[in-house]
Amino acid sequence: MEPLIYILVALISLAVGAGATIIITNVHNKKKVGQNQNKAEKILEDAKNEALAIKNKAIQEGKEEVNNLKIQAEHDIKERKSVVVDLENKLDLREDTLDRRSSNLDRREELLNEKESKIDEKKSEIDNLNIKVQGIMKEQENKLVEISGMSKEQAKDIIIKKVKEDMSNEITQYIKDEEEKAKNDAKANARNILSLAIQKYAGETVSETTATTVSLPQDDTKGRIIGREGRNIRTIESMTGVDLIVDDTPDAVVISSFDPIRREVAKKALEILVSDGRIHPARIEEVVERCRTEVEMDIREKGEEAVFKAGVGKIHPDLVKLLGRLYYRTSYGQNVLQHSLETSFLAGKLAVEIGENEQLAKRAGLLHDIGKAVDHEIEGSHVEIGVALAKKYHEPAEVIDAIASHHEDVAPKSVIAVLVAAADALSSARPGARSDSLENYTKRLESLEEIANTVKGVQSSFAIQAGREIRVIVNPDQVDDASTFKVAREIREQIEAKLQYPGTIKVTVIRETRASDIAK
Repeated sequence: MEPLIYILVALISLAVGAGATIIITNVHNKKKVGQNQNKAEKILEDAKNEALAIKNKAIQEGKEEVNNLKIQAEHDIKERKSVVVDLENKLDLREDTLDRRSSNLDRREELLNEKESKIDEKKSEIDNLNIKVQGIMKEQENKLVEISGMSKEQAKDIIIKKVKEDMSNEITQYIKDEEEKAKNDAKANARNILSLAIQKYAGETVSETTATTVSLPQDDTKGRIIGREGRNIRTIESMTGVDLIVDDTPDAVVISSFDPIRREVAKKALEILVSDGRIHPARIEEVVERCRTEVEMDIREKGEEAVFKAGVGKIHPDLVKLLGRLYYRTSYGQNVLQHSLETSFLAGKLAVEIGENEQLAKRAGLLHDIGKAVDHEIEGSHVEIGVALAKKYHEPAEVIDAIASHHEDVAPKSVIAVLVAAADALSSARPGARSDSLENYTKRLESLEEIANTVKGVQSSFAIQAGREIRVIVNPDQVDDASTFKVAREIREQIEAKLQYPGTIKVTVIRETRASDIAK
């Protein structure tokens, strides 16, 4: 029995131990679950607090963004209101102008109606007078027929013959007087118009010239420009297409080239290289390309600025670029683009004075020397090149005519062309416009007159148009009309043989025969 008892006791102990283990385990698990629940509640509370902070921050940022948007919207509304107010003011001014014009038109219409009624009255009076005159003439014809015993046709022939004889001298004298009066009036009006146009222009007296010399900070910089075995100077010359003259001139390098654009690119590049100090072939290529781009941009800006200043409307972009190239061209030291702007202004003022199209005259004046932009690259005179360019870009016929005739290579076909030629002469001949010394200028004019005076039959000669034309007056007793062409050709040949001059010189020979008598 005892072993069985022991076994039962062992089993009971084992059961009690297992129950106690289970109870202890459950208590531990419950405690661990409680701890996990506390942790979860804490994490949840932290998450709620963090979410609340994020929410508050987002709300604050949203309020700030809304406030900024509100401020921006108010600023935009304010700007738009100012624009609207400006537009309203402009519209009010335009309405006032239109009202004034309308009232002026109404007054003009009233005046025209009054004049028309007066003209009708005068017309009726003239008709009545014509009827009375015809009646009187009829009575006189009948009386003449009775007195003379001639027929109406015979009397008419005698009267007409007598009237023709009496009126012939009077008509001749009248025509002569009117022609003289017209010439005097035309000269006076031309002087007034030219003086008004010149007075309204306020350009500078001295024009700019293109610089071709680059100053160096010190004379040893020349060696760096030349480089080892001349590689630097060869690179500069090959990249820019100019010749660099490094001579004994202290602290200076001379740039030589017929192309002013190349000279400008080389000048800018050399100045940058000298100031930077890094002079080697790779750097030279980089700087030259950058300077070439800058000059191209500057050319377009100069052209656009010239078109804007002239106020001639839209011009083809290629012509605008060619106008910009004129900034780097000079003629007798006068900047060609500045000369073109002067000519445009003066031609416009002349057109206003005589009632022609001002904008068309200004456009023709601005483009009259456009051929000089590429006359180094294309064969032909700048006039021929300019005409070809104007036709290519479909410029108006008046502009083409002005370009073709402004040096009198062809006869002008329009009034605009004549105005442009006059404006061109004014701009070129005004004091200080061209860098020509007074001594050289006077000497050239004297040489022209001396050559003309040596020709047989010449009575006197006058060099005008800054030496671009010479007018010769011949003795009518020694030179007949046919011989005037021979005199002009002889003078032209002597000028070509004896003088050095740019451009062309026009020779005009004048022969005048005067008949006079004295009434006693």
